[in-house]
Amino acid sequence: MALETTVIESKISEKFGSEVLNFRMEHDIFVFEATPAVIKDVIRFMKEDKTLRFNFMTDLCGIHYPDNDKDSRFAVVYLLHNWIDNVRVRIKTYLNGDKPEVDTMVEIFSAANWMERETYDFYGIIFKGHPNLKRILNDEGMVSFPMRKEFPLEDSGRTDKDDRFFGRTPNNYEPNK
Repeated sequence: MALETTVIESKISEKFGSEVLNFRMEHDIFVFEATPAVIKDVIRFMKEDKTLRFNFMTDLCGIHYPDNDKDSRFAVVYLLHNWIDNVRVRIKTYLNGDKPEVDTMVEIFSAANWMERETYDFYGIIFKGHPNLKRILNDEGMVSFPMRKEFPLEDSGRTDKDDRFFGRTPNNYEPNK
């Protein structure tokens, strides 16, 4: 018998109540959100529960939402896979913009080790309890986090570009006179 999304939602809602929310289907994948306070318990429950059996972490990544309220400026997204029933789930937790931190998942999924280091390296998200949280791809001396949307994409003082040729004006067509 295949694992139904209604079963996933009811088991998780029953255990975690209002700490889990916004259950929905997006592009054929079941998605929901969990608060940072319970995300580690949710992930552990989904792996260890005899019905759910989400035994593989496919990916973990960060997102920066610079226009969101301070309490949801960052997010960590977890992609889990139940190989037995071939079901995938995406779980998102939103983090505070001033202090983006969440518990590590390394004790639950060893694969989270590298993924959390990469997310820290690019977004500055702290994974509390990580055994070796340091930069993994960027130079250790960097003080910024390159995937944060904190700086303009281009230098507004450049004079060697004419936006009309790059399709960045409201009326990109100027008829010949």
